[in-house]
Amino acid sequence: MTEERGLFLGRFNPFHLGHLMGIKEILEQEKELIIAIGTTQQSHSFENPFTAGERVLMIHAAMKEANISLDRIYIVTIPDIFRNSVWVSHLCSYCPPFTHVYTNNSLTKRLFTEEGFEVRSTGPFNRDDFKGSQIRELMINGKKWQAMVPKAVLKVIKSIDGLNRLKEINRDTD
Repeated sequence: MTEERGLFLGRFNPFHLGHLMGIKEILEQEKELIIAIGTTQQSHSFENPFTAGERVLMIHAAMKEANISLDRIYIVTIPDIFRNSVWVSHLCSYCPPFTHVYTNNSLTKRLFTEEGFEVRSTGPFNRDDFKGSQIRELMINGKKWQAMVPKAVLKVIKSIDGLNRLKEINRDTD
């Protein structure tokens, strides 16, 4: 384990088992990890159904359930500015210093690489099994999605009536 700090980015809508597997993998390499929740100014839409605070609750609960020490984790919320040319510096202004960036998103890799960061991938996990958009579709269509998220996240979604919210949002956009 190094003395360095990694950065793991996502929207976490919802936080799912693929995210958890990635975090566990990263923590084998890093002393500390920043989990950066993106696009936090948006909620109550199909793409971003949960508020920033609800996503923080999901991640915090999932870390506790997985026995991951919260002493090693920073959870930060990052509103999007929709300007790729300055997005990395914007994100850095919300975070403690970090050395490595963990992402499987090609645009995010490109932006951080251009700014001189070492970018690493997580996985390989079957991304087809763990995609937020797919989980949201399953939720809307009344199909099985519960096994794709940690039990602690399921509890948070139930406590905020997130399933009905997502169905109502979808119904209003049809």
